[in-house]
Amino acid sequence: MTSFRPKLWTGVSAAILLAATAGCSGEVGESHKEAANTAAAVGESGEGGPGAKPDAGEKGALAAYADTPAQSRPALHLAHLMGFLLIAQKQTEGPQAAAALVGQGMTEVFDAEPDVFKAAGVNEAVLRKAAQTGAPADISAAIATVQAGQAKAGGDPAAVLKGVVDIAGGLYSGVMVDGSVDPLEYQHSYGAVLSAQALAAHSSDARVQAAKADLDKLVAMWPSTTPPAKPTPANQVAAQTSRVELALS
Repeated sequence: MTSFRPKLWTGVSAAILLAATAGCSGEVGESHKEAANTAAAVGESGEGGPGAKPDAGEKGALAAYADTPAQSRPALHLAHLMGFLLIAQKQTEGPQAAAALVGQGMTEVFDAEPDVFKAAGVNEAVLRKAAQTGAPADISAAIATVQAGQAKAGGDPAAVLKGVVDIAGGLYSGVMVDGSVDPLEYQHSYGAVLSAQALAAHSSDARVQAAKADLDKLVAMWPSTTPPAKPTPANQVAAQTSRVELALS
């Protein structure tokens, strides 16, 4: 029988993204391994307590940022945060659950690189309000301000889409661990793939359009906003992620 494993939500994820994306704020880019080591070191002394380490899903998100060209990372940040907003909007457990999802996105994505969002003109107050209330109107307003920022962020559409798909697949790798389901990792990965689908829907880039059919099949692997009794196996999600990436090339 599949069991559910509540995830201890800590500041480690924000540290991972900060380490992975230091190049976005003008610092010298470090290697994937060095970024992971930095994030792990922060986790050991941070909210996660002694010995806290990034899990499989967090490492997957780290890899997506590390593999995305620097000029496309700001847009990837916005698309990543958009995923939290979209899953918050889609969930059916009420405003409190929605607010929690937005709050997780703020900590894991916005707080890791706030200058990226400010440069794109994203209204932080609107985001914070959505994280406080979880009200549908406030989440809609948060989505609108991030969408406006996405229009300014630039970047290569195919690279950004690939990055979001990588985040979704990376996070999904942490959904099933030792027969247990992590419901937060499931929702975070679902949000990321919804963000990828939204990007594709508004892009005229030929590579993105070529990947839409495979992307839709990927999205279908999350059948509900909360994990079903038998989630799609991670290897199937990984294989479909690879098909999307191939279509984007």
